[in-house]
Amino acid sequence: MTSDIDIARAARLEPIAAVAAKIDIPETALIPYGRSIAKVDGDFVKSLEGRRDGRLVLVTAISPTPAGEGKTTTTVGLGDALRRIGERATICLREPSLGPVFGMKGGAAGGGRAQVVPMEQINLHFTGDFHAIGAAHNLLTAMIDNRVYWSGAQAIDPRRVSWRRVLDMNDRALRNIVVGLGGAANGFARESGFDITVASEVMAVFCLARDLPDLEARLGRIVVARNADKSPITAADVKAAGAMTVLLKDALQPNLAQTIEGTPAFVHGGPFANIAHGCNSVIATRAALKLSDWTVTEAGFGADLGAEKFLDIKCRIAGLDPDAAVLVATVRALKMHGGVAKEALGQENLAALRKGLSNLDRHVANLKKFGLPVVVALNAFDADTAEEQSVVLNHCRDTLGVPAALCRHWADGGAGAEDLARGLVDLVESGAKRGTFTPLYPGDMPLWEKLRTIAISIYGAADVMADKKIRDQFHELESQGYGRLPICIAKTQYSFSTDPALRGAPNGHLVPVREVRLAAGAGFIVAICGDIMTMPGLPRIPAAETIRIENGRIEGLF
Repeated sequence: MTSDIDIARAARLEPIAAVAAKIDIPETALIPYGRSIAKVDGDFVKSLEGRRDGRLVLVTAISPTPAGEGKTTTTVGLGDALRRIGERATICLREPSLGPVFGMKGGAAGGGRAQVVPMEQINLHFTGDFHAIGAAHNLLTAMIDNRVYWSGAQAIDPRRVSWRRVLDMNDRALRNIVVGLGGAANGFARESGFDITVASEVMAVFCLARDLPDLEARLGRIVVARNADKSPITAADVKAAGAMTVLLKDALQPNLAQTIEGTPAFVHGGPFANIAHGCNSVIATRAALKLSDWTVTEAGFGADLGAEKFLDIKCRIAGLDPDAAVLVATVRALKMHGGVAKEALGQENLAALRKGLSNLDRHVANLKKFGLPVVVALNAFDADTAEEQSVVLNHCRDTLGVPAALCRHWADGGAGAEDLARGLVDLVESGAKRGTFTPLYPGDMPLWEKLRTIAISIYGAADVMADKKIRDQFHELESQGYGRLPICIAKTQYSFSTDPALRGAPNGHLVPVREVRLAAGAGFIVAICGDIMTMPGLPRIPAAETIRIENGRIEGLF
């Protein structure tokens, strides 16, 4: 079977100026990174503000499994399919992190004949945005430690520095470290640690900022430490926001690439949805909306994480009004949610499939709570039987009352997703959406109740549990003026619960909160639940073991 990287290499890429011309971006607004990638000049992006918005479609998925769902692939295939049926479409994706590329997940540029290209550059250093984000984050860290060194504990209490370091690589040994060893010349010894770059608040700020002034203002609001009386110290207080903005100036300009079929693709920003808000940049999304009749974007992992955060955080902050949601499912993943082991997925099992449909049902019901019309994309695999596919499609139509389409974009590119594209257009243009979408909770709801609302309404939990110290932190945040911020829950992506082995649609479980982090610059509160880590580790056999260069070409990347 031809590999994804072989398919990507065989694609005939158009010059990036030709791709940009499809959505009326002039060549003078491009900052080329080779022949096939460009940044779009920030002044041109700003000039689009007066234009009307096109349609905004969110692609999300059922709870992920090792069987694979294909959310990014479906986003790419749908964008290609919309253009094939005569619609002016652009897709918006996140940039891949090097951690998963060299770890367990692999690349994040789609797959088969539904990929963004050039795949190797996108999955590796791309335009250097993540390096800039990491540098800006760690510059702030250095300036905090420098302020402590020169001012002593009077200005910043070294015991209350909450800002950690970041690295765009999975490295469990750096989760908890001690810095400042070696005597007075090296500062104050204290506990610290590393997060992966995609978990950085700088990444979240980067993806939610509207422009450079908004970026600098948000960076300045980041709370990094406390002084002796526990008053907050911000990045602006240590005079870091200006220099951080300088490091991010070029990175903030959105990246333009293309699909194998030449559909324009903005690939910009990349927070994970299991530890952050999981959406590409507001700047890229808003640019695509001004330049296209249809913008297809994705949110990370399952709808309980990615879609909820897209709607309750990104859309709330950016004032976006999505028109529909596409929910990606596969027969394989549904059978896993019904109890089938990965090794047995090649065998027809209608009973397990029907049992696993509970996961699909809850995600559809959850999306409807936001007032969004839903269409299900059943991503076909070769081992699926016709009867298994019919069970899912009939269930969507007869039980859930939502349209569904069988998709073969992995094998056939945009042609394999034309039924999905037509179904989506018909659904949106039929007026299925009534008014603006509705967030899950109002901004003035108490923070603890916002957390409980997500856990109970979206996860099917009985309640949230936390010790008194955690509950007191929520009250303290409200007293400090942060009560209107939305909640960003960090938890496992594999289950509605915090137990990754609990598949399907569990009910009545408890969601344990073990840590609360204020992301004042990004504009949300992070509740870390269960055993989720903000610095992942490598698996027993990481992908990096098989990535190499042979005869001048990268092998093993995908």
